[in-house]
Amino acid sequence: MSGAIFILFYPKKKQSDKDGLVSLYARITVHGQRSEFSLGRKIDARRWCSVGGKLKGSTKKVSDFNAFLDHVRNRCYNIHNGLLKSGEHISARAIADIYLGKRKRQWMLLEIFQNHNDEMASLVGKEYSSGTLQRYKTALKHTKHFILYKYKRKDTPVEKIDHEFITGLEYFLKLKKKLGHNSAVKYIVNLKKIIRIAYANQWISRDPFFHWKASWKTRERKYLTEDELQKLMSTEFQNKRLEMVRDIFIFCCFTGLAYVDVKNLAEDAVLIDIKGQKWIKTHRRKTKTLSSIPLLPIAENILKKYQRHPVVVKGNGILPVSTNQKLNAYLKDVAEACGIKKNLTTHLARHTFATTVTLSNGVPIESVSKMLGHTSLKTTQIYAKVVDHKLIEDMALVKYRFTYTGNQKRASTDN
Repeated sequence: MSGAIFILFYPKKKQSDKDGLVSLYARITVHGQRSEFSLGRKIDARRWCSVGGKLKGSTKKVSDFNAFLDHVRNRCYNIHNGLLKSGEHISARAIADIYLGKRKRQWMLLEIFQNHNDEMASLVGKEYSSGTLQRYKTALKHTKHFILYKYKRKDTPVEKIDHEFITGLEYFLKLKKKLGHNSAVKYIVNLKKIIRIAYANQWISRDPFFHWKASWKTRERKYLTEDELQKLMSTEFQNKRLEMVRDIFIFCCFTGLAYVDVKNLAEDAVLIDIKGQKWIKTHRRKTKTLSSIPLLPIAENILKKYQRHPVVVKGNGILPVSTNQKLNAYLKDVAEACGIKKNLTTHLARHTFATTVTLSNGVPIESVSKMLGHTSLKTTQIYAKVVDHKLIEDMALVKYRFTYTGNQKRASTDN
């Protein structure tokens, strides 16, 4: 039961001191039950207005005292609301104890989550990207829906989060939100950060994620084969917009840059070393790591082709890159025009650089990792596995041919 809360301030006139001042008390009433405590302040009883529950007068001293009473009243209301959200039993004594510090404050999960997101929002563009913020906002929304679905509450105490809550949320995301395994795990990892904040601040005494470990399912990395890449480059377009989109995609295929890094690529990112080799040196927006990429002739020719484009002339980058949404939409038309059945996206170009352009041509994985701006070699090894898989398929054909030839020789010898 929620129970309405009533707060009354009153002076205990029978306890006046030698100066005629009396102690002021607060009385909290919930469910007809009362709890009283001293506010630690004394007043002149003659100046007390029992109807308004405050001191009479217009001086600054009186105004400050009445503001103090408003603060006490609002604090008690907030404690009451917090108990309501957590679904705990509400009593006058509980509210008084929390106010007096006799009971530890109960931190709420969604409250901490929202505070984290608010702080992150203030650092977008400095420490975080807008995409990262959006992901945490979505994680908060999913967690809120789960708490309402599972516990019929608007929030829950962070100290009540346990392994059952975590696995229940994962099941909810997959069953009710129809998310894939990796997407569900991604949002739980976001929640894990919030719990770690609570643990670091000693708002909880244990880490409920201690026995939980993120497990990721390996996704097939789509990329263009060498034949598909050649077909893409050799196709002529009558539509100039599609030609430009195709060229930007090819630029990404031969530099490995993600969409946001190509979009923000400035002229000073192209450098020339002492041997005359041109390089692209830029910090990745996602990881803040430096990508050092030799500028291949195909990519350099694309830069020259659009150096007079109005967008480039105005200083808005070195390529006329539109929004990621528009690029991906036009890439569908580009794929159709080139007879490519794969779903072309700006990120598929990055995969193509890692596999078809570099690793498949013998570029060491450490060099590929540096060009891609990966913070860990393990991330780059995902592409190496793709190349290995392709090699196994190719060698399977060789194995079949030689096995078949061997059978022929044995058959001719028997004859």
